Amino acid sequence: MRRAIYPGSFDPITLGHLHIIKRAAAIFDQLIVCVCVNSAKSSGLFTPQERVELIERVTGELPNVQVDWCQGLVADYARAHGAKVLVKGLRAVSDYEAEVQMAMINAKLYPSLDTVFLYSHPKHAYLSSTVVKEMARYGADLSDFAPRQIIDDIRSKVQQTQ
Repeated sequence: MRRAIYPGSFDPITLGHLHIIKRAAAIFDQLIVCVCVNSAKSSGLFTPQERVELIERVTGELPNVQVDWCQGLVADYARAHGAKVLVKGLRAVSDYEAEVQMAMINAKLYPSLDTVFLYSHPKHAYLSSTVVKEMARYGADLSDFAPRQIIDDIRSKVQQTQ
């Protein structure tokens, strides 16, 4: 079985993330979308458990996609789950430089681990979770940014934090 992991903070999941998930799910037998707690980022809008629930809601129709979360190194998570491939989405050249560095570090930590890069669809190239949160803070229409199933959740959470 070809098992891959798509790690990220997904705070919240965007249409760009969902596009990468659907493409990766078509390539691999099993895809684990792993919410990773990034020590370099603030605590986030949603808790890791809430992010898992939101992702499960928008990927429910994809039978080979599972959602989980981890606090440790993604290389350790991959080894523990028998995955040999990480999937990373790329929006721009600046993403590539950072992601290649992480791919090399992960390969050093777990030599059997490869990283596969999937480019973003051009209509999602500008999109990030940060953009979605900022748009929600100002009441913008999120239908071109976030999956429709979770837009109300994003709006509600943003209102709670203001």
